[in-house]
Amino acid sequence: MAKSAREFIKLKSSESPEVYWTQKNKKTKTERLELKKYDKRLKKHVIFKEAK
Repeated sequence: MAKSAREFIKLKSSESPEVYWTQKNKKTKTERLELKKYDKRLKKHVIFKEAK
């Protein structure tokens, strides 16, 4: 069976301890992911960065 190129990654909020889990294709996206998402604790949109 072939190994999937997709892996689960953790996105951490830049302004609060909020964490968001998503999947990323490691073969096509080698750089760190950075998305603007809704932070439930702050009740506004902030930048989430890929964490180890």
